Amino acid sequence: MHILVIGGTGPIGRHVVQQLAGAGHEVTVYHRGQTECELTPAVRHMHDARAAIPVVYFPPELLTDPPDVVIHMIAMTQADAEAAVRAFAGKARRLVVASSGDVYRAYACFTGLEAGPVQAGLLTEDSPLRTVLYPYRSQSLPDKEWMRDYEKLLVERAVRGCPDLSGTVLRLPKVYGPGTNADLSTMYGARHHRRWRWTHGYVENVAAAITLAATHPAAGGRIYNVGEAYTPTVEERLRGLPASGLPADENYVHYQHDIAYDTSRIRHELGYQEPVDYAEGLRRTLGRSLADTA
Repeated sequence: MHILVIGGTGPIGRHVVQQLAGAGHEVTVYHRGQTECELTPAVRHMHDARAAIPVVYFPPELLTDPPDVVIHMIAMTQADAEAAVRAFAGKARRLVVASSGDVYRAYACFTGLEAGPVQAGLLTEDSPLRTVLYPYRSQSLPDKEWMRDYEKLLVERAVRGCPDLSGTVLRLPKVYGPGTNADLSTMYGARHHRRWRWTHGYVENVAAAITLAATHPAAGGRIYNVGEAYTPTVEERLRGLPASGLPADENYVHYQHDIAYDTSRIRHELGYQEPVDYAEGLRRTLGRSLADTA
C-alpha cells in the first residue's frame, strides 16, 4: 500500500512512518525539511517550504501518483483539512487525521471555555462536543499565528464531509514519551487533584493506533478515541512514579470534569492493542526502571 504522511517527522509521526515502513508499505513523507529524524532509507521524503501549518499546497508529484491512503498528522485548521480533501478526493481511498480530545464539551468545561454539568462516566465518540470554537485563540503565540485558527472540530467536519474521500478521525489522548511530555508534567502537575482522570497514551502506542486505522479496511468513515484501556486517577499514577520537583499546575481549571476516554471502539472494531505496556512506556520515558526509583 502506498501511504502519504503529511508532517511525519514529529514525535508521533516518526513512529507512524517507521511502523508503516516496517510492515512493508511504501511510505512518502511530505514536510518542510526543517525537522529531520532517523527514518529507514526506504521512506521517500518530499520537502517543500509550503508544507507548514496550514498545509494548503501539495506538489504535483504527490497528485500525479496519488497514494492509497493519506495520513495528516498536522491538520490543525479548517484550511488544512479542506485543502487536503480538495487535493485527494477522488484520488486516494482514505484520509486519516489526528484530532484531539479537546473537541469534547467536557474539555471546554474543564478549561472554563463553556459551562455545563459534569458528565458521568467515560467520554465516548458520541459524547457531546464543544459549541464554542477556537479554544486557544486567546493563547496565540507570535511564532504560531496559526493557533488563532486552530480548531479540530472544523477539521473533523471537513474530513468526514466528502463523499469522494473516506475520512477516519482519531481523537488522541495526552501523549507522552521521549520527545514529547517526557517529564510527565501532565501527571505530576495535577498532584493536588488526586481523583482527577485524564487519558494519556505512550507515543509508540498512539502511533500504532494511527497505523492500524490507516491500514484496516473497517476504519473508513469512523471516529476513534485513542488512549489507555483504563485511565488511572492522578493518585494511582503518582503511586507508581518517582518523586519529582516539577511545580503543581496552579492554572484555574475545573478539575471536577474528567477528560477520560472510552477506548473500546478501536479495540473491538479494529483489534487494537498497545504494543508497549504502561510500565514499560513510563520506563522508556523516564529513561530508568521504576523499580530503581521506588
